[in-house]
Amino acid sequence: MRRTVYLKKRKKRVLLRRWLLLTVTLLTAVATIFLSLRLYAQITGAPSLSVPKASVFLDKNGKQIGDRFSAERRYWISLDEMSPFLLDAVIATEDKNFYTHNGFDYKRIAGAVLKDVKTRRKAEGASTITQQYARNLYLTHEKTWKRKINEALYAYRMEIFYDKNVILEGYLNTVYFGHGMYGAEAASKFYFGKPAKDLTLEEAAVITAIAKGPSVYSPIENPEKSRERQMLVLSLMEAQGYITARQEERAKNEAIVLKTREWVATDRVAPYFLDEVWREAEKVLTTKGRYPAEGGWTIRTTLDPHHQQTAEEMIAKWMPDNELQMGFMSIEPGTGAVTSLVGGVDYTESSFNRTTQAKRQPGSAMKPILYAAALEDGFNPLTFLSTEKTIFTYDEGRSTYEPNNVNGKFADHPISLAQAIAISDNIFAVKTLEEIGYKQFSKMTERLGIEAKFPNSPAIALGTADVTLFDMTNAYNRIASGGVRIEPMTILSITDSEGKTVYEHPKQGKKRVLSEQDSFVLTHLMTGMFDPVFNDYTASTGLSMRQKQTRPYAAKSGTTISDQYLIGFSPSLTAGIWTGFDKGKQLTESKDKAASKKIWIDFMEEVHRGKPPEPFNPPKGVNGVVIDVETGGIAVDGCEKQRLVYVKEKDMPQKLCTDKSLREKRSSGKSDGKTFDLFPFSFFE
Repeated sequence: MRRTVYLKKRKKRVLLRRWLLLTVTLLTAVATIFLSLRLYAQITGAPSLSVPKASVFLDKNGKQIGDRFSAERRYWISLDEMSPFLLDAVIATEDKNFYTHNGFDYKRIAGAVLKDVKTRRKAEGASTITQQYARNLYLTHEKTWKRKINEALYAYRMEIFYDKNVILEGYLNTVYFGHGMYGAEAASKFYFGKPAKDLTLEEAAVITAIAKGPSVYSPIENPEKSRERQMLVLSLMEAQGYITARQEERAKNEAIVLKTREWVATDRVAPYFLDEVWREAEKVLTTKGRYPAEGGWTIRTTLDPHHQQTAEEMIAKWMPDNELQMGFMSIEPGTGAVTSLVGGVDYTESSFNRTTQAKRQPGSAMKPILYAAALEDGFNPLTFLSTEKTIFTYDEGRSTYEPNNVNGKFADHPISLAQAIAISDNIFAVKTLEEIGYKQFSKMTERLGIEAKFPNSPAIALGTADVTLFDMTNAYNRIASGGVRIEPMTILSITDSEGKTVYEHPKQGKKRVLSEQDSFVLTHLMTGMFDPVFNDYTASTGLSMRQKQTRPYAAKSGTTISDQYLIGFSPSLTAGIWTGFDKGKQLTESKDKAASKKIWIDFMEEVHRGKPPEPFNPPKGVNGVVIDVETGGIAVDGCEKQRLVYVKEKDMPQKLCTDKSLREKRSSGKSDGKTFDLFPFSFFE
């Protein structure tokens, strides 16, 4: 009996020792695991929370006009910039113990494990917000134990090194909400057309519902399932005390109005312009030692929404429904701010920017650059040259060039520079180039910002070298700016994701590339294309636009067999347009040839509407004089073709238009302007 009792007591002691040993072993193992985890976390350090963020583009007024993102559209915002309803909804639905656990909800994990055992598959549902955030940052969504273990390790490290609010903020900025939208801000703007801070209770519930399964609970693709999930979110919020029963009832009965159409419209604003902005931003950020791909930039641009919208409307109105393409831009004199830019008829069909990338022949639009060099070389508006049919020899007599005018006709008498530019006489232009020389012309193109190769051929006077519309419009803008070297710009400022200003565009310098006097004289010469007083063997080239013209413009058109150019300016805005075919097809239809002028004049008139006409004011050293177009003499009664021209003081005419010597010189081909032989080169008549 005693032996039996002894054996029983001994057996109990042995069992107790075994249980104690097992307990100690388990506790030691658990402690070792936690110690190892802690050591692992300390060694590996805090996991990086950086993610690519969308960069936002603003117009000059600070309104968002687009964005750029690498793989995910995301606008990072702080918790303070999110609606309290959204924060409460997410915690109530996704992780009600978020602020009390250490990254894991053991009760939910145990339930998930039991479910795995019963269903013999890997079930979801136990992940906390921290674990979901870790998965969003570092892992895939595959349902494997390996992924779950890695998810747990990342979550543990995150909980050690980061505050709960940092984790919640990160989660809400990385969770996928469908349709390419990552994070609460992108989702709010996409679905409801507003920032996340302005979400109402019912809207916050819809956003939260989507996170469970973007493809299943999208209010666009599955409105019924979305509403069911929204109701559950509101019920959970009420059950956990985040909202009252009355708030729940009101939110459930409130109609949901989606604004996705507005997002689509916003996403398409000035795509060619924004591509150019991003190219400039990459250069700026790189020089600042920043990495453009990190994203999160807020880029304030120079875009004027009224100018851009007007340009797009006029292009849609006047471009023929065929393969004709175009490029257009506008820029402010003085500041260089590009206010509008269109690189083609349809960005979705072709993102190739014909304004900045395409190099085409500008034709006679190159003549003002030529005449800028001529004005420096002694020419003036009353310089007369004989412009009959001429064959030019060059390349030391080995080559010849025979230019024609558009209508195939030629003047039978000398004409002035003022008239030559108005009617776009080609003989006058080539003779001018021969007089001033190729070197002077090339230097002027460089000073005005045109990057192109100009061979020593007479044809370059007529714009046969390939150039971009961007460079040509910039050259005209420097003339409009009084000869100051203005650089075109598309960016006003750049701030990073933390709100720090990384870049602000400096004020334009005052370096001069053309004298103020020559700039103004040239400007006034370019107003002549709208004036019928210069009509001769052909009409002034801008008369088709004159009927719509309500204010002074200085401009020049250019025509080749494949291209149409028109660039010009008012005192406050420069605009340029090119039309043509991408594949070198020739312009034959009248509607194709007319498009550039119609778009340009309608654009300029619309953007200036409601503003008083601005005059081109002459600087010191320039005087206005009414002259007789035919002789260049001072106009008096009896001389019918009278016109105001501006000349530098030294070039003021001294004779009246009735002076017999002027008439004789006009008929004989001699000039009373610049004193040089009118025929200084070889030609055959």
